[in-house]
Amino acid sequence: MRLLLDECIDRKFAREFSGYEVKTVPQMGWAGVKNGQLLALAEAEFDVFITVDRNLSFQQ
Repeated sequence: MRLLLDECIDRKFAREFSGYEVKTVPQMGWAGVKNGQLLALAEAEFDVFITVDRNLSFQQ
């Protein structure tokens, strides 16, 4: 399973997911990408996107 951590999540959190492929938004070169586009990128390449960005619930 592929997991993506948003740039607002401390990358050390990835250690909690041993056994999974975990990448961060900056590792993917997506830092600063707007939420709508970021969701599209994440959906295309990852199974799970982890964020604490409350504005994402309003993106489509």
